[in-house]
Amino acid sequence: MGLFRLAVDTPVKLMGTTYTEGSFLWIVNNIFFQYYSLLITVVCILVFIIVSYATKQPDYAKIGGLTYSTLTAEDRRESRATWTTKDLLLSLLLIALIIAIYAYFTG
Repeated sequence: MGLFRLAVDTPVKLMGTTYTEGSFLWIVNNIFFQYYSLLITVVCILVFIIVSYATKQPDYAKIGGLTYSTLTAEDRRESRATWTTKDLLLSLLLIALIIAIYAYFTG
């Protein structure tokens, strides 16, 4: 839907094309972008719900460990065993850089 909106808006902005007032493309082109974004969000939510109900539940044995909520204690221990001092220091440096950037640009 976003690409469609871009394809409709681009000729108007770049080439001065005009659509017949009241036509579908004119309506799409003249919908305020925040309203169009809301429409896209509603369509995405509907797709999520429809696909969720249209498909069977996943086998939790197959998806275990893929998300934080499905991690076992063994998965957590295995992950932490791979951490090095370098990983921790670089993570802290990254956090410090993000805080510095936020502080600089918030004036």
